[in-house]
Amino acid sequence: MEAFLISTAVIFVAELGDKSQLMAMTFAARYRARDVLIGITVATAIVHLASVGIGYFIGDAFAEYQDTIAIVAGVAFLGFALWTLRGDELTEEEADKARTSQGAAILAVGVAFFLAELGDKTMLATITLATREGWFGTWIGSTLGMVAADALAIVVGAMLGKKLPEKAITYGAAAAFAVFGFLLIAEGAGLVGA
Repeated sequence: MEAFLISTAVIFVAELGDKSQLMAMTFAARYRARDVLIGITVATAIVHLASVGIGYFIGDAFAEYQDTIAIVAGVAFLGFALWTLRGDELTEEEADKARTSQGAAILAVGVAFFLAELGDKTMLATITLATREGWFGTWIGSTLGMVAADALAIVVGAMLGKKLPEKAITYGAAAAFAVFGFLLIAEGAGLVGA
C-alpha cells in the first residue's frame, strides 16, 4: 500500500506541466474525452509495467538508451504534426463510421503517449520508485497518478475544443506535435535538459 500511495503522489506531481499532459489537452480538443482517457490509460499501464520491470530487475541500466529513444520519439511526433496538417477528407459513410467507432482515436492517442513516455521523467521516476518499493503497488500507483493528472488536461482540452474552430484545432495540434518533436530531438541530442 505504501508503494501505491507514494508512486501515485510522485507521478501525479511529476506529470503536472509535462509534455504528455499538454498532449492530452491537445487530443481532447479533437477526440472524445473518453477515447483520449482510454488511450492514455492503456499506454501508461504498458509503459509503467515495463518501467517497474526495469526498475525491479535491471535498475538504472535503461538510462543509457534515453537519448536514442527521445530522438526516435521526436521524429515520430514530427510525423504526427505533418499528418495532422495533411488532414483527411471523410465521405458521409466514413463520417458515420467515425461517429460510432472510436478505435482509431484510441489507437492514435495510445501510440503517441507510448512514444512520448519512453524515457520521459515519469518513466524514469517509476523505474526509480520500483527499485525501492514493491513493483505491483508502484505500477498501479504510477499509472493512476499519471492518468489522474492527464484527466485534468483532458477536461480543459475538451472544453476548449467546443469553443474553437476546426482549423484552429488542426493548426494548434500540428504545432503542439511539432514542438514536442523538436524538444524530444533536442533533448536526445543533448541540446536541452530532460
